[in-house]
Amino acid sequence: MERIIVQKSLGLNGNIRVDGSKNSILPILAATLLSEEECIIHDIPNLQDVRVMCKLLEVLGAKVERLGKNTLKISAENITTCEAPYELISKMRASFLVMGPLLTRCQNAKIYMPGGCAIGSRPIDLHLKGFRYLGTEIKSENGYVHAVTKKLVGNDIYLDFPSVGATENIMMAATLAEGETILENAAEEPEIVDLANFINSMGGNIIGAGTKTIRIKGVKKLHKTEHTVIPDRIEAGTYMVAAAATGGDVTIENVVSSHLQPVIAKLREAGAQVLEYGDKLRVISDGKINPVDIKTLPYPGFPTDMQAQFMSMLSIAIGTSIIHETIFENRFMHANELSRMGVDVKVEGSSAILKGSSKLSGAKVKATDLRAGAALIIAGLLADGETEITEVFHIKRGYDNIIEKLQNIGANIRYEK
Repeated sequence: MERIIVQKSLGLNGNIRVDGSKNSILPILAATLLSEEECIIHDIPNLQDVRVMCKLLEVLGAKVERLGKNTLKISAENITTCEAPYELISKMRASFLVMGPLLTRCQNAKIYMPGGCAIGSRPIDLHLKGFRYLGTEIKSENGYVHAVTKKLVGNDIYLDFPSVGATENIMMAATLAEGETILENAAEEPEIVDLANFINSMGGNIIGAGTKTIRIKGVKKLHKTEHTVIPDRIEAGTYMVAAAATGGDVTIENVVSSHLQPVIAKLREAGAQVLEYGDKLRVISDGKINPVDIKTLPYPGFPTDMQAQFMSMLSIAIGTSIIHETIFENRFMHANELSRMGVDVKVEGSSAILKGSSKLSGAKVKATDLRAGAALIIAGLLADGETEITEVFHIKRGYDNIIEKLQNIGANIRYEK
């Protein structure tokens, strides 16, 4: 069984380049099904989730060709099936994003209920609500959703919650629908904007992505395109927190600083210096962390995907911090693992109370989900002794070469089998 071994590593120093966004590339890969012509996509991270999505595209009939280390050419001229198999869908929630494109291309989609990290309820009801408003009949039975439409027709759709996945799926389905779709209370994440830019580069007509109201005017056909994925703001944020927590001086390259403002603000509040210039961010810290209160919110609020990493850093703060989680009800599973390492944390409902000045000690812990795994790595960098992290497949779902990147800035970390 593969493990990650971490030993105390203070004063991280050097440069790290961030890869393309995991949360951008997955919907963009799904969107390649919208066009019968080839799509070339650059700066694709080498992640397990990406490999699963590419395999799913191939099962559906698309041709996926690697042109270089981080570039793919995808041609979905011939979709041979409208059914996504259980063994792929169950591995990753984002695989459900093929439903919108399949309805557009085939007027028919049979998708098994999605899997992914067990961080809480992430129902697909908002996806299905949007499809129904576009003229789709939906049946759910035996663990799968079967959707059929005679013709997708634009409509006004209001989301009860600004779900990222629902926004993406509905936006894709509406791209080739007849007429105009107005999507209200849409998610505003940068990854939504990246998907809209990708679709528009194929000839789509999407206006307002990145705001609460998105207008999609249906077009007849999409053509070939070439696109570069935006940098991964969560990967960048993870390395920023690692630098601040360990009293380091780290420059993170290939970032869009405007995507990271909530993280930057909280790091500065915690006492770190964050310098912004061009596509780089430099984090400088003396390792003395101030307590900070955090409340996770949909973008542009503080990202839930950075909550676990901040918990590790705030465990050594001089004072008490409170973290309020408003997005996922089970996203404190890492608290139990961190407590094994000496973190003084108490979870009460949707809040976690952290008494700082914890003296961390290495322990055997497990990554309960993707971001929890990143948090355990950061805690391991702060802990005396050796930390052994198991179930590292979660970490590989979202971080490309995280071990090598951290080693290059002075971290004592390695894989073991």
